[in-house]
Amino acid sequence: MDTDAFVGILDREGGLLASAAEEAGADAEVPTCPEWRVRDLLRHTGMVHRWATAFVAEGHTAYHPDGGLPDLDGAELVAWFRQGHRRLVDTLAAAPPDVACWYFLPAPSPLAFWARRQAHETTVHRLDAESARGGTPAAIAPDFAADGIDELLRGFHARSRSRVRSAEPRVLRVRATDTDDAVWTVRLSQEPPAAERGDTGEADCELAGPAGQLYLALWNRTPFPAVSGDASLAALWREKSAIT
Repeated sequence: MDTDAFVGILDREGGLLASAAEEAGADAEVPTCPEWRVRDLLRHTGMVHRWATAFVAEGHTAYHPDGGLPDLDGAELVAWFRQGHRRLVDTLAAAPPDVACWYFLPAPSPLAFWARRQAHETTVHRLDAESARGGTPAAIAPDFAADGIDELLRGFHARSRSRVRSAEPRVLRVRATDTDDAVWTVRLSQEPPAAERGDTGEADCELAGPAGQLYLALWNRTPFPAVSGDASLAALWREKSAIT
């Protein structure tokens, strides 16, 4: 997927998030994030949008702290979220391809990183908002979901801060059943998980299902569609994989 595609998805997902949050109301509980209410979701995601915008718009080439959470609620909070989301989309759409700024996962360029990361950040939190509202959530395209699985397994969990560790070497397979070539082999040990694309060797446990369902399950929003083999590895993922 290219940068323009990610920016388009970010644009759509932020609008869906805001609409779902508005319908649910700021005080509604968020079932997929049990410690949050909708106001917490809007404050967090709006803060992240502004934080990301600053790197691209202001050209920070080293880590720069976020601006904190706003003391807003209700309609004012929704408007604040929409404003920040709009600025992020417009900033990414207008940025030159060679913009130089800080980023934290492997990517072809800083702009490609921020467009991809914010599209996925916003999609997962859109699902959170829809869980608070109730009803049928909007679909996630299989190719985008597969990209998100790849970012999570080969990006986030390749870092030293991943807590998904095993005292003995184990192998976890992740298989999207509705997307070509969307299979990952994740080698677990006392080091950070080592994930590669492909069906490589025997696995102790396999997590399988449609890409959209796997994507949300790996982000600990929904149950795994299907688990075969040693279910303790699925439980290990649930216990240790949260990204903070």
